Amino acid sequence: MHKIVITGGAGFIGSHVVDRLSVEFAGAEVVVLDKMTYAADIMNLMDLLRPSTAELVVGDVCDYSLCFNLMRGADLVIHAAAESHVDRSFLSSIPFTQSNALGTHTVMEACRNAAVPRIIHVSTDEVYGEVLSGAADERAEMNPTNPYSASKAAAEMIVNGYRHSFKLPVITVRANNIFGIRQFPEKLIPRSIMALLQGEKIQLHGDGTNVRHFLSALDFADAIILLARKGELFDTYNIGSPDEFSNLVVAQMICSEIGLPFDENVQFVRDRPFNDRRYAISWDKITCLGWAPKRSLPDELPAIVAWYRQNINHLSRRMKWAQE
Repeated sequence: MHKIVITGGAGFIGSHVVDRLSVEFAGAEVVVLDKMTYAADIMNLMDLLRPSTAELVVGDVCDYSLCFNLMRGADLVIHAAAESHVDRSFLSSIPFTQSNALGTHTVMEACRNAAVPRIIHVSTDEVYGEVLSGAADERAEMNPTNPYSASKAAAEMIVNGYRHSFKLPVITVRANNIFGIRQFPEKLIPRSIMALLQGEKIQLHGDGTNVRHFLSALDFADAIILLARKGELFDTYNIGSPDEFSNLVVAQMICSEIGLPFDENVQFVRDRPFNDRRYAISWDKITCLGWAPKRSLPDELPAIVAWYRQNINHLSRRMKWAQE
């Protein structure tokens, strides 16, 4: 490949994908388009920007002219930019529709007019809604239950329209909750780690029994690289993990790793207006291509805690800026 464009590449998930792209497609021009909101951090890309391995363009995925100009000549576009925090979507949902639905529409239209031959659209397992037993495969109906997942489902409907009407070569991926270093401290794991490191308590919604599957950002990036090479165009792939834990268990693991008693360092707070009890997906389709998760949350947690401890001052400043 000669040119790859990734939206949202300065964020948590996107930056891990950029890391892998720079290794697996060494020599390719990697262009990162990112709005640089509170959830993005230039430090996530600094090791690649300094040697000019990647280029950062600050801009909005809703800007059609910018998207079209960047995507001309691209061999691959990975659309990972999104507003993603469910709690924020309950407080102010319109930006989620703007970024996730309109942004996706803009990117798809730019890709169509630029004749991009391969596109990967990053969605989420949350579009399936609650899965109280078993697991949803790629043929399951979408049943989003909060403003965030609804905006992602809307984005998928737009993608499907472009697939059918214009034969746009898009691969859609739906992944579990993703964990790792660099995640902004608003999601459960980094928020809980930062709270304990700052002498505060972990806050859990409701009774903490909601269950999620947890997928390593590194495993997710590996899956994206595989799909960039071997994924079937116009298809959808779940990317999952066998790691299934309640929020309570995750909090217990974090307390244990930091060396603090769970009972004295957890506070239960009012639940979300609606909180899916469980998400679960099957990922047999992508395993047929040769991918499987290699990492687990219990094994990776010590390194994640160490990274947040090392970067606590920088992250504290970012959290303060996000609240202003």
